[in-house]
Amino acid sequence: MKFTASSQDLLDALNTVRGAVPSKSTLPVLECVLFERDGDVLRLSATDLEISIVQRVPVQFETNGTPGATPIAVPAKRLIDTLRALPELPISFAADADFEITLETDAGHYKMAGYDGADFPDLPDLSGGREVSVEGAVLKRAIDQTSFAVSKDALRPAMMGVYFQLGPSETRVVATDGHRLVRLELADLTVDTETNFILPQKAAKLVGKVFDDDDLCTITVDDGHASITADDARVLARLIDETYPNYQSVIPDNNEQLLTVEREQFLSAVERVGLYSSSMTNQIRLDIAPDQVTISAEDVERSSEAEEVVTADFDGEPMEIGFNSEYLTEVLGNVDAEEVVMHLSTPNRAGIVVPQKQKDGEDILMLIMPVMLNTYA
Repeated sequence: MKFTASSQDLLDALNTVRGAVPSKSTLPVLECVLFERDGDVLRLSATDLEISIVQRVPVQFETNGTPGATPIAVPAKRLIDTLRALPELPISFAADADFEITLETDAGHYKMAGYDGADFPDLPDLSGGREVSVEGAVLKRAIDQTSFAVSKDALRPAMMGVYFQLGPSETRVVATDGHRLVRLELADLTVDTETNFILPQKAAKLVGKVFDDDDLCTITVDDGHASITADDARVLARLIDETYPNYQSVIPDNNEQLLTVEREQFLSAVERVGLYSSSMTNQIRLDIAPDQVTISAEDVERSSEAEEVVTADFDGEPMEIGFNSEYLTEVLGNVDAEEVVMHLSTPNRAGIVVPQKQKDGEDILMLIMPVMLNTYA
């Protein structure tokens, strides 16, 4: 294989696929990127056996004596570090029959040992899977709005991914860790046959990085894998083979006391007061009155405390309720609206946070569990 390419174009393509390259592996070939000729373009592939990324990049192939159709596995870190250290310029890549790789520029040359591309694992074939098309902006927003609530608890593997429920009338995208829950309903994204799957969090985050808002993405799902494809890029992932919990059962339907507050003001106050909460519990207290919320926290061990008052509109009886400041900060930080509405019931029941005005075509709900305060323990 021999070709000439822009060093920056090649580096950009490698930076796309590197998200699937494991930093350390018992199989050295997995620490490589597979280079294959695909017609007149170069196809780069990387995998950690759970997630794979494929990227095509235009290059100028040459045929002077090198086996052009032979795939080769190239050490990812060394190649990326080399290209990063170079200015943008034409670079010549050549690999011989012994998989020795040579990079040449006008100023110098670099050699490294590669591996036989035949030893690189085969990527999943999803040719018979169910397909649905979705705009890149919609897919990325769905992931951005939900992935922060994915669980990191390996004892609950079903909750370690983003749950997609694609149906004939709407699509729901859900994430929860047991303390927070996000449910995003997309009225404009529908499929003929109901399709449910759990996309691992790492794969979901890579989708957000690989694709652009203006891409038209195709999601393909079979019994064990999913792929997202657009233009020259593709992300494949092994799905989480678990039953997602019945999240609907934990969403209260009688939280009739409404607290309306300006989001940025509320978020900033929670962040500041949260700095003074206990490092063990991150507990803050909301003292809710008809026209204001008093946010307070204390840390007895460090002899510190804080209190702020935020103007608000509350249509229920005054109450005190506690939340984990980090969880509440993340929930408020992921609501895309000037004002938020908290639907509350009692201090020991989950609160629901929604934007005061929903975006067209979507309905988002965020649930946050309270923490017990001494005043009602």
